[in-house]
Amino acid sequence: MLSGGLATSAEQLARKRPSEDNVQAIRSGALTPVAPEGDAAIDREGLSNAVTTHENTLTTHDPATLLAETRAFNAELERLLATMPSVHTVPPEQTRRLRREGGGIFPVPVYLPQARTLDIDGPGGPISLRIIAPERESTGAFLHIHGGGWTLGSNDAQDPRLDRLARETGLTAVSVGYRLAPENPYPAAPEDCEAAALWLLGDEGRTAIPNTGTLAIGGESAGAHLSVLTLLRLRDRHGITGAFGAALLEYGGFDLSMTPSQRLWGTRNLVLSEPILSWFGEQFVPMYSREERRHPDISPLFAELSGMPPAIFTVGTQDALLDDTLFMEARWRAAGNSTELHVWPEAPHGFMSMPMAVADAALDTEYEFLRRTLDLDVDN
Repeated sequence: MLSGGLATSAEQLARKRPSEDNVQAIRSGALTPVAPEGDAAIDREGLSNAVTTHENTLTTHDPATLLAETRAFNAELERLLATMPSVHTVPPEQTRRLRREGGGIFPVPVYLPQARTLDIDGPGGPISLRIIAPERESTGAFLHIHGGGWTLGSNDAQDPRLDRLARETGLTAVSVGYRLAPENPYPAAPEDCEAAALWLLGDEGRTAIPNTGTLAIGGESAGAHLSVLTLLRLRDRHGITGAFGAALLEYGGFDLSMTPSQRLWGTRNLVLSEPILSWFGEQFVPMYSREERRHPDISPLFAELSGMPPAIFTVGTQDALLDDTLFMEARWRAAGNSTELHVWPEAPHGFMSMPMAVADAALDTEYEFLRRTLDLDVDN
């Protein structure tokens, strides 16, 4: 059952304000409170004035404080978004350029010197892989697929976050620079992610990335969607299951015909809105009707999901994609796979890439999941 009295239906969960002692909803067979430790090394410029400064995550914040900070952040975020053109009204190349220059709501990209880029052969030309290894001996590899509505984002825009994953898990992060829509609509992105996964599993990947016997996969938003498609393509096209031992799926969009939370969200812009979601879908699958978008290779919520790895699902209640996570976790689990579900009260879409206390807590929860699920021997 969902912990802490959070609503058990999608409609209730979207409308009900959780009580302040709720920090997470977790489905893992037992209720486990989140009490992550470690540093909080996220850049806190820009929207950081909306939250109080902190040195650690939940070690210095009780649930009431976390919730108050999240609400303050959301209010400032919504105010800032109202001052700029909505993403669906601006050409994609303009938004991409703006984000590269540090405009918009996300932190200025930080490109770490220790990151390296490797090009591999892909079905539509070279695929760029962004590789960040831990300082210690690598324990395996994490195949990361970035978000951005299949239209925005890049594999070098989250170096600090992937470096933190490498430090806290020992896994070498390998981020895929897949082709973006609308210049390259479906199936370009899934094809590139499939090719990157096959490369990582093959001789070239084992040579380039040490200790690839232990593998995980994951991403945020569109990246979570593409991560699931990659696992399904490996199973259905290549007979490969069990190669990836864990999946991190952060607020993914798993139904491109639009779940109830997407359709009911309306025009409120809290990173996403119903018009923005519809626009992203048109960029990615422009020639497909809503019914046709229910094909499992487009909307993995409609796929047969047996043989998938243990997965951690993360979402906030102030996310238009809330139902996508709730529904996919339920189907993943019903297919016989292990799951953990973390629902963070009032966190918005994309919160794990924002300078928020709740983001630090959620990231630490994911890293603990990887260490436990993959049995990683990491000396923190």
